[in-house]
Amino acid sequence: MSRISFPRSSGLYNDSGTMRKGFGMTVTLASAAQLLKRHGLLREIIRADRWTLDAHDIEGADTAFSAITYDTRDVREGTLLCCKGRFKAEYLHDIDERGLAAYVADTDFSAETGAPGLIVNDARKAMSLLSAAFYGMPQNELTVIGITGTKGKTTTAYFTQAILNAYSNGRCALFSSVDNCLDGHTYVESELTTPESLDAFRMMREAADNGMRYLVMEVSSQAYKVNRVHGLTFDVGAFLNISPDHISDIEHPTFEDYLYCKRQLAYHARAFVLNADADHADLIREDAQAAGIPLADFALRTDDAPTNATLTARPSNAEHSAFSIAANGHDLGEFSLSLAGDFNYANALAAVALAHEAGVPFDSAAMHAMESVHVPGRMELFTGTDGDTVAIVDYAHNYTSVRALIDFVEQRYGERKPRITLVAGSAGNKAFDRRQEIVEAAQDRIARFVFTAEDTDTEPYIDICNEMLGHVTNDHVDATVIVDRVKAIESAVEQAHSHDGLDVILIIGKGHERWIKDLNSHVAYEGDDCVVERLLNVA
Repeated sequence: MSRISFPRSSGLYNDSGTMRKGFGMTVTLASAAQLLKRHGLLREIIRADRWTLDAHDIEGADTAFSAITYDTRDVREGTLLCCKGRFKAEYLHDIDERGLAAYVADTDFSAETGAPGLIVNDARKAMSLLSAAFYGMPQNELTVIGITGTKGKTTTAYFTQAILNAYSNGRCALFSSVDNCLDGHTYVESELTTPESLDAFRMMREAADNGMRYLVMEVSSQAYKVNRVHGLTFDVGAFLNISPDHISDIEHPTFEDYLYCKRQLAYHARAFVLNADADHADLIREDAQAAGIPLADFALRTDDAPTNATLTARPSNAEHSAFSIAANGHDLGEFSLSLAGDFNYANALAAVALAHEAGVPFDSAAMHAMESVHVPGRMELFTGTDGDTVAIVDYAHNYTSVRALIDFVEQRYGERKPRITLVAGSAGNKAFDRRQEIVEAAQDRIARFVFTAEDTDTEPYIDICNEMLGHVTNDHVDATVIVDRVKAIESAVEQAHSHDGLDVILIIGKGHERWIKDLNSHVAYEGDDCVVERLLNVA
C-alpha cells in the first residue's frame, strides 16, 4: 500500500492545464437551471437588472461550463462557481476578469459580478446536484457503499475495501477520514470524513476512469447536516453504532439531531446493514422498513448470549486472538485480525455483511483479505525492547472509544496489572462535552493523565487542557498538563521506564496525522507513532 500527498483540484483541468478525462455530460446555464428547477431549488436567474426563470433569456445559455469549483482561486475562463457556506461578496473581487461564466448562490451578487447568478434555496444542495451532473454521474458506474456510526467507520471501511479489492482484483476505491484511494492501491491523506460534494463527485469520476468497480466511503453526520451527499443513493449502507458526540454550536445542537442525521443513510440506500446491538437499533429497523429496503444485521458475542442476527462472531479461544464467524447459522470459519481489540470483530462483521450485499459470496476466500489490514493510527501497538512498556496510538476521542480502548488493555494485559497512562487532548471550538467525557471514561481505571495539545481552531491549547484537568475528580489519579505534544509523550515514556512492571501508554486523538491544527492552520507535527517508535527504539 503506497501513500502520497497531492494538492486538491476541483475543476475540469489538471494543474498542467490539460483536460481531465471521463466527462459524459455537458452542463450549461440552461441545463443547470433545468436541473435545479426539477429539484425545486431554483428561485430565479439574475444578470445585472435582468431577473428571469428562463435561462435562454441570458446570452450564452447553451455554452458548456469548462470547470466547476467552490474556491474563487480556481476560477478561470468558463467556470461555474458554487458560493456555499459563509461566502462573502468580497471574494468576487476581479472575478469577471478571470472569466467567471456563472455562479450558484442563495444570495444575489449581481453588484459584484456581471456573470449570471443561479439563485437557489440551498446552495449546498445545488452544488451537489450540479457537481454530479458536471462529472457525468460517476456514481452510476460504481457500486457505492456508505458507512455511518460514532466509531468504527474507518476500520470497517478499510476492511470492506480489502474484501472488495481481493474479490475484484484491486478495483475498489475508498473515501475515509484517514485516507482516500482512487485506484485501489494509492492512499492520499484526506481532509474530511466525507468530502465536500464537489470533491466527492470529482474523485468518483477519477475512480471510475481508473477502472474501479466499487467505492467504500465513510458517511459522517455532517455529510447529511450540510448536504455533502445530497442526491446520492448508496447501493449499500451500514449503521454501526451511536453514542453522544459532535454536540456543539457548530456541529449538532442535540444528540437527537446527531442521530437523526446519521439515520438519513437508511433513506438513501438500496440495502442496509445494522449492528443489532446498537443503541436505537429498533428505530433504525423502522427507518429501513419505512424506506422499503432489505436489512441484514450482525452481532458480536464474547459470551454465550443468544442472538438472531444474520451474522455473528464469537471468540475461538480464551485469548480472543481469533473469532468464528457465522452467516445465517452456517460457519464461515475462523478469522484472526491484525488489528487488536474485540470491538474490531464487530467492524469485521459489518464488512462481511457489506461485501456480501455488494455481491461477494459469504464463502469467498476474499472475505479473509481483511485479516491482514492495518489502519494508520488505529490500534497501533508498540512494545519497548524491555517488554515492560507498551504504547498504543489510536484515534479514540470520546467516551465510548476511550472506554473500549481501556477495556482492551484490561482484557489483553490485565493479568500483569498494568499501570496505564492516558495522553490526551480534545478538539477546540467544538464537541465540548468530550473534554469531560474522556476524563470520566478513564479516571477510575488509569494511573495518570497527561493533557496535551490536539486540534483547535481558535481556542488556546492550554485552556482546553486546563478544562480537562478541572474535570479530574479522582484523587488517586495523577494528572498534569504538558501542552507540547512531543514532550507530553516523552514524559509518559520516561515515567514508564522509571517503574517496575508493565506500563501501558495510551496516546489518543491524532492517530497517524502529521500535523496539528492551530488557528485554522495545519502545523507540521512528527506524528504520535513516529514519536513512540523513536522513544521506544522500535525498529
